[in-house]
Parts: sequence; structure tokens; C-alpha cells
Amino acid sequence: MSMQIATRVDDEQAALFKETTRQLGTTPADALRMFIIAFNDYRGFPYEVRLPRNDVEPFASEREATEYASRLALRMSDETR
Repeated sequence: MSMQIATRVDDEQAALFKETTRQLGTTPADALRMFIIAFNDYRGFPYEVRLPRNDVEPFASEREATEYASRLALRMSDETR
């Protein structure tokens, strides 16, 4: 048995979604199916969902900020490989 799931989005968002799925070589229906399967497999969103932190503090020094940025860049570089 199959169930149909529907939602409403702005025309602009729908057009962008259709064009992006086309460029990826899939369809909007398949993309939604993939999202639902991933959502269920992850038991929630298949990406981080969180509120922004309001308790952000500035770095103590420029050196600390540079070291943080370097570590972050290296970590992100490793994740894309």
C-alpha cells in the first residue's frame, strides 16, 4: 500500500526545487521520496537542525581566532574527501 503526502510551498520555491531536481537528474517526487527515506533512517532530519546560539563570545585574541579558523577549514576539507 502506498500513501500520498502533499504540502504547499511558494511558487518561487517550487520552481527552484523543480529546476534543482532536474539538474540533479531526478524528479521532485523522487527527491521527496529520498528525503522521507533518509528522515526515517536517521530517525529525524538527515542534517543538523538547531537554533542559533545567542551566547557567542569574541575570541580572546586574533591568534586564537586564526587557529580556530584554520582547524575548522582543515576539518571541513577532510569531510569533503
